[in-house]
Amino acid sequence: MAVSILSHEVSDLCLGKPALSSLSASATVGDALSALKRSGDLFLSVWSCDRLHHCNSPRPDKVDFEECKCVGKVCLVDVICFLSGEENLKNPGKALQEPVSVLLNSKVPGLVRHLEPHANLLDAIEVILGGAQNLVIPLHNPFTRKKLLSKSAANSTLHNNREHCWLAQEDIIRYLLNSIGVFSPTPNHTIESLDIIDSESFFTVHYDDPASSALPLISQSLIKQTSVAILDTDGKLIGEISPFTLNFCDATVAAAIATLSAGELMAYIDFRDPPEDLLRLVKDRLEERNLGPALDLIEEESGISSLSSYSSSSDEEFGMGRSGGIAGNSAGVRSTAQTIVCYPWSSLVAVMIQALSHRVSCTWVIEEDGTLVGVVTFAGMIKVLRERLKSTA
Repeated sequence: MAVSILSHEVSDLCLGKPALSSLSASATVGDALSALKRSGDLFLSVWSCDRLHHCNSPRPDKVDFEECKCVGKVCLVDVICFLSGEENLKNPGKALQEPVSVLLNSKVPGLVRHLEPHANLLDAIEVILGGAQNLVIPLHNPFTRKKLLSKSAANSTLHNNREHCWLAQEDIIRYLLNSIGVFSPTPNHTIESLDIIDSESFFTVHYDDPASSALPLISQSLIKQTSVAILDTDGKLIGEISPFTLNFCDATVAAAIATLSAGELMAYIDFRDPPEDLLRLVKDRLEERNLGPALDLIEEESGISSLSSYSSSSDEEFGMGRSGGIAGNSAGVRSTAQTIVCYPWSSLVAVMIQALSHRVSCTWVIEEDGTLVGVVTFAGMIKVLRERLKSTA
């Protein structure tokens, strides 16, 4: 059975996936922002071809692939972090005219990799564990070349006369979970015994720290697919700044990052509409710092989305464990029960199910008193399952 899973082609994981929404590398930051709003997608793929017809002209596939390839991805968090810089807040109009490449320059190379659809699952896992976040896979397309060419003028999803999807770590985990019995008894072991708790390279800020101090950490957490933990003075987890949550916000949050504390920012993004007192605080501080142009980013009704999927996990009912979370603190901030947490004694399968059900790529690990221990990521889970597959293959 293990051999069968390893031999599955990555195209099997692409069934039902939509074609990638794309953006040219010659686009601007403003173009990216508009496309993200218009498409409703959380991420856009960025392609090296400058114009659509470069991607769909009837030339040899090999030449096309060399000339037109996916060179990265962008999301609203990238735009927010870019606009949050002081120089860009002074002139947001100019910042939005910068090339989209400025959103990619801060990222490590290799986050997006091309892979052929006939590659097997183990190949995909090795590329993911090598540092890739997304795999770009060509989709089987039933259209003839004539139909594709007639479609291309109005369809920006075609590249090299093919549509593509991408696979993320979440897709790999979800696929493996469907055959979780093959990995027995590993899934029932605790995450502590499996040594997949990262207790060193996670990101933290304190509640009273300026949110701007978390800006480089937010960018890094987006790359590492984690979050920034917010701690109290005792080192206890009281919340987080999650790129996943920020991706549902409006670009106006850039001004909030520049002016609020980490705790205030957590409250700002925690509501569908930011409270009036926080909006006024942001505006006042922008004016105090002579960042008047950034007021254009603030709208009375910013339409910020709030994600309310929260829980804590253990082996007992996957989230109704020993403590069920930590009570709120005197500062009135969110309790850790509102952040996705687990415990060292949680089983691997419990944490997998919890992360997938809440669509998060990492889960914080805490002690019963709320003290932060570390974080478990999809990459750590995949590594353990790969080793189990190899040992049984």
